[in-house]
Amino acid sequence: MLDDTVPTERSGAPKPGAYARFNRLLTWLLCLFVTLAVGILVLPVSLQIFSRFTAILPHYIWTEEMARFLLVWMIMLGAMLGVREGNHFVVDIWPVLAPRPKAALDLFADLCMLLFAVVLIWWGWEFTEFAWWRVSELAELPLWLIHVAWPASGVVWTLFLGQRIRRDIRILIAGRDLGEDIGERPMSSGQL
Repeated sequence: MLDDTVPTERSGAPKPGAYARFNRLLTWLLCLFVTLAVGILVLPVSLQIFSRFTAILPHYIWTEEMARFLLVWMIMLGAMLGVREGNHFVVDIWPVLAPRPKAALDLFADLCMLLFAVVLIWWGWEFTEFAWWRVSELAELPLWLIHVAWPASGVVWTLFLGQRIRRDIRILIAGRDLGEDIGERPMSSGQL
């Protein structure tokens, strides 16, 4: 079944199906994790700054590695959310298109991103296996904790792109947008 929405009796508006609800929950968790990563990143960076410019704190070496690990995860989590929200880099070279041609172009772009997601999963897993038994030099953290960000990102992209691709196909079939909530925020005029 292509439709992941269930009509409600009272409002007539479609209720999100299980796939859409799962993606919404996943989005909420990703927002929580990126917020935690940013909040936690403040600690090692602050320790680096204070130990560099004052004699109060000793020079902690592990803070640089911890900051790097958190920065990588923040970037990958942000990329996951960017795919969900449709905030990835887009260049509009076409005039305002009708729903079907726009859906066809969106489908092409989504399939290209899906191809990249598969590359992230495949090569990211090999990257993670390479680091499975290794530890970082300074903090002695398992390196797979940082490397697993790539295949995890590919899996999440695949989940989010599946919903976008299904929406594009539904528009191609129906000829109009059926109003499925995929998290994308339409841009108003004047926004980049």
